Amino acid sequence: MRDNVVIRPTIKQDISELYELMMLYIVGFYNQPAPKENDLKGLINHLLENPSTGIQFVAEHQGKLLGFATLYFTFSTLKVKRQAILNDLFVIPNARGKKIGEKLFQACLEYIRENEFASMTWETAKDNKVAQSLYNKMGGKLSEWLFYEIS
Repeated sequence: MRDNVVIRPTIKQDISELYELMMLYIVGFYNQPAPKENDLKGLINHLLENPSTGIQFVAEHQGKLLGFATLYFTFSTLKVKRQAILNDLFVIPNARGKKIGEKLFQACLEYIRENEFASMTWETAKDNKVAQSLYNKMGGKLSEWLFYEIS
């Protein structure tokens, strides 16, 4: 399967299937409340219609989506360049272990390098050892910066 997986930017025809994947990610993986369908599909549409704000990549095998990655764009004042935030990287459970996450990550990395971004940042849960292993394998380094959040 891994050799036949295509990684490509999301297109309008992906919206319904990508919506289902994102629901698995939000509700199934992160145990968060389900967003309204119009809101989540609106986010996918927003990225398609406003490419300066971000991009989503999908992993496709035989016409079925197996995973996705989302980059959101911001700026680095220190480097005076655009910066990308890898906000999501998800592969459906029965497709894991086939290097699809690596391919999605690599597509994001190639995108930011081809478009001369300052860097790509991301975060993962402290207990998500599988993701940490992937990011270490892909050459990621722990940031010297501490991340804070507030609601």
